[in-house]
Amino acid sequence: MKSPVVKRSIVVAGHKTSVSLEEAFWNGMKEISGLRDMTLSELVGEIDSNRQQGNLSSAIRLFVLDYFRTRAVQPMPEVKTESLAAH
Repeated sequence: MKSPVVKRSIVVAGHKTSVSLEEAFWNGMKEISGLRDMTLSELVGEIDSNRQQGNLSSAIRLFVLDYFRTRAVQPMPEVKTESLAAH
């Protein structure tokens, strides 16, 4: 059986390190870094420099969870009805 955890090498602050995350978290990281117009390494570096404790993989999981949880509770922008009717 294939492990749901994927181990990848990434450069953080000029140092190569390995990070093990589930594929869903890697996908979330890619989405967030794309929206922020930064590389995956830059985003992981930011998370690494801001973490209070724990290992890097845990800090990344918490960051991704917080990002999407915050996004889920934000009010959606209003959509005009006439623009929906045109499609």
